[in-house]
Amino acid sequence: WYATTDIANAFFSIPLVTECRPQFAFTWRGVQYTWNRLPQGWKHSPTICHGLIHTALEQGEAPEHLQYIDDIIVWVEKGERIIQILLKAGFAIKQSKVKGRAQEVQFLGIKWQDGRRQIPTDVINKITAMFPPTSKKETQAFLGSVGFWRMHIPDYSQILSP
Repeated sequence: WYATTDIANAFFSIPLVTECRPQFAFTWRGVQYTWNRLPQGWKHSPTICHGLIHTALEQGEAPEHLQYIDDIIVWVEKGERIIQILLKAGFAIKQSKVKGRAQEVQFLGIKWQDGRRQIPTDVINKITAMFPPTSKKETQAFLGSVGFWRMHIPDYSQILSP
């Protein structure tokens, strides 16, 4: 049984240190503004956010889980403990984003069931319906699509070997 959660407005939950704020100043319609919270559009925001959440979970002695930035999957019995740790660390949890006590869940586009990860049927259908690429651009698009799913495709490296 699984539970998943998504931290509400995770980037905006992280205050910027006062001395760093000038780096995030901008002018709009003649008025100068500055971010006081970690902005979503900054290229390092996902890394910083992931790291801070990871540290909070580690310090709170979180049970075994998988985390990708602000999305977390855990065995259902331990889901409440994860939520308690995150709340204590100052992160908000949007209850509508907490999915739990399910034998099958979608997490980062992957179907989790019976202790295994599976490619959703619609993704398999989309990949198998693709025509063989005839140009460099089509080849790049194909490799990008299957590359994301490569760890879930049996014998992927052998299939793509020259």
